Amino acid sequence: MSDLVTDAIASLTPYESGKPIEELARELGVHDAIKLASNENPLGPSPKAIEAARAALADVNRYPDAAAYRLREKLAAFHHVAMDEIIHGNGSNELIELLIRTFTTERDHIVYAWPSFVVYRLASLAHNTPFTAVPLKDHAHDLEAMAAAVTPQTRLMFVANPNNPTGTHVGRESLRRLLTSVPSDVIIVLDEAYIQYADADDFPDSLELRSTRERLVTLRTFSKIYGLASFRVGYAIGPRRLIDYMNRVRAPFNVGAVSQAAAMAALDDTDHVEKSVRINREQRAVVSDGFRELGLDVAPSQTNFVFVDAGRDGREVYDALLRLGVIVRPMAPGTSFLRVTVGTEAENQRCLAAFKKVLSS
Repeated sequence: MSDLVTDAIASLTPYESGKPIEELARELGVHDAIKLASNENPLGPSPKAIEAARAALADVNRYPDAAAYRLREKLAAFHHVAMDEIIHGNGSNELIELLIRTFTTERDHIVYAWPSFVVYRLASLAHNTPFTAVPLKDHAHDLEAMAAAVTPQTRLMFVANPNNPTGTHVGRESLRRLLTSVPSDVIIVLDEAYIQYADADDFPDSLELRSTRERLVTLRTFSKIYGLASFRVGYAIGPRRLIDYMNRVRAPFNVGAVSQAAAMAALDDTDHVEKSVRINREQRAVVSDGFRELGLDVAPSQTNFVFVDAGRDGREVYDALLRLGVIVRPMAPGTSFLRVTVGTEAENQRCLAAFKKVLSS
């Protein structure tokens, strides 16, 4: 036990975000780099969102609406749910942490898949809540094994669908079986940050499965398809009772007024969303096929990124790509996997060319 923090916190390493382009210019003198590391929308945000954010700047001397009334009202109408079934967060990250802080203690237990979104692990350790990280099967959630990992102490289960970092998904019937087989006192959290990119015939929308169990919470974000990553706007939809308890713990003014204005405008711009989906679908196929032509294994993706096996040390490939001005995301040290965001057509062609050069050297 450290004299300052718990052993769990002492064991943590800071979250590794994608290397900024500016840092690459400073470190390696590369001034024309492209960033394909953080699963951002390469088209950027809706022009309507930018316009709304600009207009909201005039009132930044005022605190934001702590209840995000207008944003939640719009989201409630969009999803056909009640306003008091929605809670807003500073991105999905805050909501994940809020779920763990609100509903678990060190006597409880959490289940999630691994590798999956790293914040599940970070938040569990930070709150000293025991957890079971169930290994993926063929790069996808092993729902049967996750159900088997549930104990009488389990309070939360996180399912990222599609999964980050692999991009894979679980189908509707498999998910339905999980929702009906896990004990009713467990809160199952469906993290659907990338749902708009999914186009598999059997891909489930958890909001359509709410009748299968009471304790079901859905997470969504404006960081991906809506292109508002810097504004940090996420939300959760769940039973009133759960949302009420989370609101009691939630920090006030957690989503700024400019962010709320941008999110509301982005939600209205369906043309921008449809264009982002269409271009991603086309370019995701280009990137996946391009990697396969290089002899690399690629996981089937339902997201705006591709999980690729470089066939050699992934960190070494990552470093070599950096020198060519291509920033991707390496996975755990000692593995051969990389996560590559789907960019614009030009960015993707440059990325594939860089991979070819690195792998042939």
